[in-house]
Amino acid sequence: MEELLHIQKTFEKVAFINKSVHNREFEDCIFKNCDFSNSDFSNNTFMDCQFIDCNLSMTKLIKTGLKTVTFTNCKLMGIEFHACNDFLFQVSFQDSVLDYASFTHKKMPKTTFSNCSLKEVAFMNTDLSLSVFDNCNLAGAIFNNTQLKEVNFTTAYNYNIDPEFNPMKKARFASDGILGLLRKYDIKIV
Repeated sequence: MEELLHIQKTFEKVAFINKSVHNREFEDCIFKNCDFSNSDFSNNTFMDCQFIDCNLSMTKLIKTGLKTVTFTNCKLMGIEFHACNDFLFQVSFQDSVLDYASFTHKKMPKTTFSNCSLKEVAFMNTDLSLSVFDNCNLAGAIFNNTQLKEVNFTTAYNYNIDPEFNPMKKARFASDGILGLLRKYDIKIV
C-alpha cells in the first residue's frame, strides 16, 4: 500500500493492525480477509471498492472518501462514519457488524443495510431517505431528527424510534414492530 494510487487491485489477507495509511487513492479495489483494526485510514479515498470478510473495527476515517463502497461480512464496530468526507459518500452493508458506529449528520439516502447488527449506532441528524434495513438488529440505535422518509423497516427488529422527532412519511414497518414506535408511551399492545 506504499503507492499513492491503486487501481483494480486485490488485497488479500493483509494484516495492518494499529498502523496508518494516509493520502492514498483506491479505485475499483477489493479487500479480502484483511485486518485493519485500530488503524488510521484518514485522508484516503476509496472509490468503487469492496471490503469482504475484513475487520475494520475502530479504524479512523477522518476526511476519508467512501464513494460507492460495499462492506460484506465485515466487522466495523465503533467506526465514526460521520468523520468521513461528505462528497459522494455512498456505502452499503451486508452481513456486517456495525455496533457502536456513528452516522451522525451524514446524508446517505438509499443506503442498504442487510443482515447487519447495528446495536447502539448513532443516526442523529442523518438523512436515510429511501434506505432499507433488511433483517437488522437496531437494539439501542439512536434515531433523533433523522430523515426516515420511505425507509423500509419491515424486517428490522429491536428498534426504538420516536415518530415525533424523526420525519418518517411513508416509512414501512411490520405490524409486530409497532411497539418500537410507541415504546415511550409505556403501553401494551395485545
